[in-house]
Amino acid sequence: MDAMRAFFRRALPAFLLALGAAALAGCGPAAGSGAAPAGAVQELKWEALVPKDWDPTKRYRNLSLESLRDNDPRAIQMLDEMRAVWDNAPVNVALDGTAARLSGFVVPLDNTQGGIREFLLVPYFGACIHTPPPPANQIVHVVAADTVKGLHAMDTVHVSGLLKAARYSSVDMGVSGYEIKSASVEPFVAAR
Repeated sequence: MDAMRAFFRRALPAFLLALGAAALAGCGPAAGSGAAPAGAVQELKWEALVPKDWDPTKRYRNLSLESLRDNDPRAIQMLDEMRAVWDNAPVNVALDGTAARLSGFVVPLDNTQGGIREFLLVPYFGACIHTPPPPANQIVHVVAADTVKGLHAMDTVHVSGLLKAARYSSVDMGVSGYEIKSASVEPFVAAR
């Protein structure tokens, strides 16, 4: 299997699956994505972070990947273009400055014996580690208020704090479109 097909088979379906799953059930307890009362923390679903008019798959729907090989300049160019589109994915500017709570998976950016303080929050298991990074509007750069002990890669957590539209680029893990600094981090517990 060539690298181009492998990338599209892993990255594009994973992103579409994440959006579909978020649309059906969200990544945590159900909540609306409308404006919250002043001072209230708004429970967000991942699809709220994506502008309604942004469709990253439109350009790639009618591609015939069977004719492309790894060393084909067209394949390399398409892969580079897709990564650039995802890394520059627009954010939902209406959420900038929102007191928010979001549930997702941890991708550590620092890891000490004392725990983790800085990480990327992603919407589905394996993102940035086992599969290519999702679009920037599906990654939140988190800096916890304090080091979180016992936190590991791909743990599920609730993160609360002031959501800001801000780019952060990790060479190894991807580009985020949002950040939450001085965040409160709690283990995810599914509602019964």
